[in-house]
Amino acid sequence: MRQPCFWIIPTEHAHDRLGISEAVRKLQNCLLPAILLIIFLPLSVTQAGTIPELMLADIYRQGLTLSQYRVSEKLDGVRARWDGTHLISRGGNVFAAPAWFTKGFPAVSLDGELWIGRSRYEEVSSIVRTQQPHDGWRNVRLMVFDLPAHGGTFAQRVLEMNRLKIEGSAPYLGIIEQQRIGSEEDLLKWLHTVTDEGGEGLMLHRETALYASGRSQDLLKLKLFTDAEATVIGYRPGKGQFAGQIGSLKVRTDDGGIFFIGSGLSHEQRRRPPPLQSRVTFRHQGLTENGIPRFPVFLRIRDEEPR
Repeated sequence: MRQPCFWIIPTEHAHDRLGISEAVRKLQNCLLPAILLIIFLPLSVTQAGTIPELMLADIYRQGLTLSQYRVSEKLDGVRARWDGTHLISRGGNVFAAPAWFTKGFPAVSLDGELWIGRSRYEEVSSIVRTQQPHDGWRNVRLMVFDLPAHGGTFAQRVLEMNRLKIEGSAPYLGIIEQQRIGSEEDLLKWLHTVTDEGGEGLMLHRETALYASGRSQDLLKLKLFTDAEATVIGYRPGKGQFAGQIGSLKVRTDDGGIFFIGSGLSHEQRRRPPPLQSRVTFRHQGLTENGIPRFPVFLRIRDEEPR
């Protein structure tokens, strides 16, 4: 059995009992396991330790000049940035994608969603968060919707993405189709079609916009229902049929709003609720006068980082 490792500084009298060479040997025994642990720990963050600067969507509002926008389906997958070498998560961690998955990816920065299909977010999230490459990735594709480092307008970036689609030979890389919409009536008709078929919604991107990190009016999302994210900061105990379980989650939005979410939780989630500090997605029906989401309903834990 390995003896406990302590950092011992020999005193003057201790030198008589413990020779210098013996002290060095004990120190080496302490340091060697730590050094080996550091060397062989699997890498889970980018070598540069940077978090990708992503362009984030604002909420669609009626009255836009739709001829200025390209529209695509909003894919409910896991956001990922290809930096030419690695697939990086929103938090800056490297996904353990197999080499055969990224084979043929271009040596340019790509912004996209790791995606399997409509209404399959939990499945793709489980696959891509695993720290070791595995065959589950064969069901996944990186669906590209932008080129962060291109430097041109979105219309120019669309042309370049289409060129990559034509010239590329990567079976696990796809390009999300960007369309023009003639009227708001056509836009809403497409929205209902996508939603009825299990899709999440639509994205509108201004053609003249340059890629810029942060939330932007040049990139808009349109859904039948409003979804948002919050952080779990506490729990409220259940009553009646939920006695002994969680009645609701206490959450905080990114802008500081604090409220409770009780609807939408399954019996299993009430017994084993999302952990504190986890991110959750919820649906609501607008905001109150105080800016608090009205009638929030829990949808899922938004856990996308590699384990």
